[in-house]
Amino acid sequence: MEIQKVVEAAFKDEEMSDHTEQELIMKIKESDAYIPELSLVAVAHAKIVGHIMMSKIQVMDGQAHHHALALAPLSVLPAYQHQGIGRQLIRQAVDMAGRAGYSSIIVLGHHTYYPKFGFRKASDYGIYPPFDVPEEYFMVLPLDENRFANMKGTVKYSSAFE
Repeated sequence: MEIQKVVEAAFKDEEMSDHTEQELIMKIKESDAYIPELSLVAVAHAKIVGHIMMSKIQVMDGQAHHHALALAPLSVLPAYQHQGIGRQLIRQAVDMAGRAGYSSIIVLGHHTYYPKFGFRKASDYGIYPPFDVPEEYFMVLPLDENRFANMKGTVKYSSAFE
């Protein structure tokens, strides 16, 4: 699958990666968390050079649970990085998620990259990862302030992330 090759190449030299992101996209596609309309590709010269995927997750606070999205993964072939492809994919996916009525997007990613798109430390909002990670890498982007206002708790990813 061409998308898997893009994902694998994009994460090949990433220090903060377990290098299984290409497997993750297949697991997400096979899960009930998959949202086909929020899995986008970038094409250049008749080949896929970038990919972004968002899937359903929950933020759990005791018995209360809130629906949100996970942005994972975002991938651009190394030869096409630093050309704005990732930025375009993020902006398009965020716009589509907002129009579809989702409350927020959560990402585990580079703390110097995602804030450019409005992502902030999730802990500032009382939202925490289900695993140990430096808090500056775990971020959230509110899309609907009314639906996001009372969201707090621990993220529960779909079984695809296990």
